[in-house]
Amino acid sequence: MTDPQVALLMLGLFIFIVFLGFPIAFTLMAMGIGFGYYAYYEPNRMWRSYNRLDETAGWWDSSSLWLEGFFNNRVFDLFINQTYTVMANDVLTAVPLFLFMGYIVERANIVDRLFSTLNIASRNLPGSMGVAALITCALFATATGIVGAVVTLMGLLALPAMLKARYDHSFATGIICAGGTLGILIPPSIMLIVYAAASGTSIVRLYSAALLPGLTLVGLYLIYIVGRSILQPSVAPKPTAEEVPDVPFLKLAGMIVTSFLPLAILILAVLGSILFGLATPTEAAAIGALGGMVLAVLYRAMSWDRLRQSVYLTVRTTAMVCWLFVGSYTFSSVFSYLGGEHIISEFVRSLDLTPFQFLLLAQFIIFLLGWPLEWSEIIIIFVPIFLPLLDMFGIDPLFFGILVALNLQTSFLTPPMAMSAYYLKGIAPPEVRLTQIFRGVLPFVFMVFISMTLMYVFPQIVFYLPELFYGR
Repeated sequence: MTDPQVALLMLGLFIFIVFLGFPIAFTLMAMGIGFGYYAYYEPNRMWRSYNRLDETAGWWDSSSLWLEGFFNNRVFDLFINQTYTVMANDVLTAVPLFLFMGYIVERANIVDRLFSTLNIASRNLPGSMGVAALITCALFATATGIVGAVVTLMGLLALPAMLKARYDHSFATGIICAGGTLGILIPPSIMLIVYAAASGTSIVRLYSAALLPGLTLVGLYLIYIVGRSILQPSVAPKPTAEEVPDVPFLKLAGMIVTSFLPLAILILAVLGSILFGLATPTEAAAIGALGGMVLAVLYRAMSWDRLRQSVYLTVRTTAMVCWLFVGSYTFSSVFSYLGGEHIISEFVRSLDLTPFQFLLLAQFIIFLLGWPLEWSEIIIIFVPIFLPLLDMFGIDPLFFGILVALNLQTSFLTPPMAMSAYYLKGIAPPEVRLTQIFRGVLPFVFMVFISMTLMYVFPQIVFYLPELFYGR
């Protein structure tokens, strides 16, 4: 086999092993080192000292020099260098800080107050509980960026209230699942940090570019919720006074000040300091982590046990992301060295695609990958395969990254994986069936496709804020 054929075998074998359920980070590292050993195999250099032994050398000298030669393959140097590169990456430093902020805010008992306040404030709107649930999900997801935490917490808090108010099961569960995934798109998003590290794109420009698309998607969700509630009132009956009491204006204003305002200020402080150049993303993440702890103290939710849990979960998730990067960098370096990247580039070039056709093909592949894989694996492993092709078609990596972030909303909503649906099913009442949840998220997946279409037709939705803040 030629080296490029070995590279394709390497990629195909990796996909097959992943579908068998092996841990992806360790699979990447093992395959990178295994195929890299073949790629960098140089017997004359590796066993040079062993070959110089004379016949009088003892067993110990022969064995130790042979082992030394065995490990004298350059793939081990590559693995060490890639590990150091990931650990020294300044962009990735923000990941544990934003994660810690999210886990602390999750435990600060903010969400129940926020949902209650928004539920009362929007009680006269069609589908008021759905509107309140979606806005709460959007704010909480933005502050935490942790999809599972948002969906689970909102499922425990908002879903029983919506079901008690006679909301259609599919409609209610679809709102919570779709709202919970917004945190990977709306800044400060951890997914965008990972994409910036993988692509070399400015995280500041990515954050500014993601704002309008994120708000556009939220707007489409709200239009669907209100519109369907008007056209089909049975799916979202108007709440009774017992379910949502009428609160005097001054008391409602006080509830907004104590529940909505602190979280909004925290988000704006973190995001504003990044967008206006007052702090780097890492410094802003540190501000957010400190602000999250202050909120937890103010809401009397800070305890040693909650702090310990937040630190543990932060370290565990950060380690997963870092080892995914190490494995991906090692795998992609060997894949490129064997000529796999060149084969893919030539194959795509031979298709004679227009830039629009290439974008459609790339997004369709990423959409399919979202069925069995999580967003972190797609961003770290598969998106870098497309990145070298962007110059060929004259596509801005910034625009491509926002489209990918929108597309990956569907990875949490479409079966067979549909992690948002499984998170919600795990804590939903027994009468809520998984098929109802899947049926409920489908209209929101359609909204994602509409938002992507808007990005294609009106690319200034992506480029307007970066050009306004930082120029072309």
